[in-house]
Amino acid sequence: MTSYKELGLCNTRELFKKAVAGGYAIPAYNFNNMEQMQAIIQACVETRSPVILQVSSGARKYANSNLLRNMARGAVEYAEELGYKIPIVLHLDHGDSYELCVDCIENGFSSVMIDGSHLPYDENVALTKKVCDYAHSRADYVTVEGELGVLAGVEDEVSAEHSSYTQPDEVQDFVGKTGVDSLAISIGTSHGRTKFKPSQCTRSADGVLIPPPLRFDILAEIEKRLPGFPIVLHGSSSVPMEYVRIIEQFGGKLSDSVGIPEEQLRKAAKSAVCKINIDSDGRLAMTAMIRKVFAEKPDEFDPRKYLGPARDELKKLYMHKNKEVLGSAGQA
Repeated sequence: MTSYKELGLCNTRELFKKAVAGGYAIPAYNFNNMEQMQAIIQACVETRSPVILQVSSGARKYANSNLLRNMARGAVEYAEELGYKIPIVLHLDHGDSYELCVDCIENGFSSVMIDGSHLPYDENVALTKKVCDYAHSRADYVTVEGELGVLAGVEDEVSAEHSSYTQPDEVQDFVGKTGVDSLAISIGTSHGRTKFKPSQCTRSADGVLIPPPLRFDILAEIEKRLPGFPIVLHGSSSVPMEYVRIIEQFGGKLSDSVGIPEEQLRKAAKSAVCKINIDSDGRLAMTAMIRKVFAEKPDEFDPRKYLGPARDELKKLYMHKNKEVLGSAGQA
């Protein structure tokens, strides 16, 4: 059994308090491999941003729990080597069972999400409370994120065909009964790189899909009922069209890609939304650069020569997110 404190990690409690008070959101970047982790840490050290390293259950199966634990330890040491000690959280994204959450906690995770949003309300409450009771009973206090409302879309092992907005009249009861430290809500974000159907969008003059606006009225009502409480947005990639175009230029096919406009995410970050999850944007950035290298240098077979440019582009993207979208730069 490993405590996250042994790895040099922190939980989200104090980070979220500061973020809510300061009007910014902490980046929650998913990672599966070394290059992604390097890019995340480089970007956050250079922008002096706290960061949440997110691991899905699928990523945990892909990368191995022992390797991930030691990569998290390495991330802390790597940040210090780069010259600045930033707060780093290791977080389970979309945990789907009590057993998975416990296993992650006992393997050094400092924060977990238990996603019971697909369950009937009372079952969601019971499952979330069970995870909170265990996580909060530990001497090192692991923070827990719950979810109300369902996001549509597909990303990793999480999928839902239809979305349902969070009901503001449920949030006080849910938080009070479960004891969660933060709450993921549904106000119109969506998983994956096709966050909306074309029929839900309008198109710009050059054919780019323009999504419907986020439901800031729901967010405002939740803030009234839970003043100062940490709110989380999932499915918040912006799906940059420059990466989509590069991928399609070099043989990919990503029709009808559409994300959440960055100006809407910046507006959300100035509210009680203190954690914003970004995964698809990173996948697009890396894939665009890898495809570009393969097309321009068809004789290249050294993984460093295509993963290196992918890592560098990911770092560039995440520095932009910290500075211009989330407002987390300079907050570490």
